[in-house]
Amino acid sequence: MAPFFGLRGNALSAAMIWAVIMPAYILFGYNNSVGGGLLSLPAWIETFPRINTSTTTGAQKTNNSRVQGTVIAMYTLGCFFGAMNCIWIGDKLGRKRTIMLGAFINIIGAIIQSTSFSLAQLIIGRLVSGLGFGALTATAPNWQSECSRASHRGSVVLLEGLFISLGLAIAAWINFGMSHAHGSVTFRFPMALSALWSIIVIAMVPNMPESPRWLIKHDRVGEAREVLSALADLPGNSPQIDADISEIEESLLITGKGKFSDIFKPSEQRLFHRACLAAAGQMFQQMSGINALAFYQNTIFEQDLGLSSEIARILGACVFTFQTLCSPIGVLTVDKLGRRKLMMFAAFGMGSCMAIIAGTSSQSHNTSCVIAAAVFIFMFSFFFPTGFLGLTFLYASEISPLSVRVPITSISTGSAWLFNFLVAEITPVGFATLGYKYYIIYACINFFLILPGVYFLFPETSGRHLEEVDQIFLDSKNVFQVVATARKMPKRGASREAVLGEKVLSNHLESGSPKPTTHQ
Repeated sequence: MAPFFGLRGNALSAAMIWAVIMPAYILFGYNNSVGGGLLSLPAWIETFPRINTSTTTGAQKTNNSRVQGTVIAMYTLGCFFGAMNCIWIGDKLGRKRTIMLGAFINIIGAIIQSTSFSLAQLIIGRLVSGLGFGALTATAPNWQSECSRASHRGSVVLLEGLFISLGLAIAAWINFGMSHAHGSVTFRFPMALSALWSIIVIAMVPNMPESPRWLIKHDRVGEAREVLSALADLPGNSPQIDADISEIEESLLITGKGKFSDIFKPSEQRLFHRACLAAAGQMFQQMSGINALAFYQNTIFEQDLGLSSEIARILGACVFTFQTLCSPIGVLTVDKLGRRKLMMFAAFGMGSCMAIIAGTSSQSHNTSCVIAAAVFIFMFSFFFPTGFLGLTFLYASEISPLSVRVPITSISTGSAWLFNFLVAEITPVGFATLGYKYYIIYACINFFLILPGVYFLFPETSGRHLEEVDQIFLDSKNVFQVVATARKMPKRGASREAVLGEKVLSNHLESGSPKPTTHQ
């Protein structure tokens, strides 16, 4: 078979998206949603009575809610460890093999969960599934961004958010459909279906290109040239391919080949600063309150707003469907408006929604207030995918230099799953003890942490080559200067190339190496 299915240029880029990224991120949304949608099923309650909060009251319900939060959150804890493992295995295996390994482990976890007859087996299955998917989520955004051109990298990577939303919707509608069946198949089939998306990923990845930046980092320049040639649909010896390879090599000369410990050493590359920004972005994504809604949406509609089980499931599925329809807004605007504006717009909108949901939920016996609360749950699902769902994965990969991109994005993805675990763990208890006041916490986080944090600390990366983003941090002296530096720096202009060339030459002279050859 011809390399990459014989595809080149835009056709190859599209194949990477639809054959690998789409099933991988449908799996992301599916796994995040499917567990929470099973909690009130009679067969689930009968099999796992220790986490029943639907037909219990008082102290028993509070106690069960703590256990329920832990069981549901075990998946995200597994994802945290899976993502962090990529610090050591990600650069050794390469992007493609790490993705395949993660998908395979998720299949094992899906089998264990779908055959569970005890709470212990269910917990182990969720941990195993999380270990695999955590590795996949720490790697796939790097692979995609490193294979995308700067002019449309944002919109391409942000498609991940669209696919995540689609996965959430698919899980919700499948759970709704299975709620009309009888017996343990009502929860076993949805859990087993998780393996389908992983099987598609494993089947498709081997014939896709490896990251050209990873190949160059490992001195496989010939293979990188072939990949860049196929992605750009240009001859391998064209000046553009020479220039792309030269730029990647020069970036590696500046930042070195790097190792995990380098992140914590003071340097002009500001690696620790970048790792903190990447982790903060993912923390913001989770602490916006999305998973307080996503994991327990049916519970919110049914128990907090007093709707019937049937209506609650339909509304929950409709929310995720609406989120899927809203996701293209971010895809179409991220490269035009930039990363910062979308994140700040979304933070303000999500904070407003949470404040209104808190106020209206406090009047659950008032029909108008219940309707308003439901409307603003829908509105939250408009703002979140526009500014945070896929964008934080994109941003983490953009601000990380090639030398330590895998360790930094592993840390950032680990941050996402760690705070995901925190939200999933505390939300049942939060609803049980604070009620509507629980939403106020997320309103304050959006208004007073996320919004100012992005404004003062996050530099704009839109439209820049990944090597240009390195220059923003090289030219900044403190954490507050990067925003202004990015604003003033021209995009891939002659001045930037001159500065880059000076730094490369300076590094060579200091090390006694011969002057590097520049490809014209």
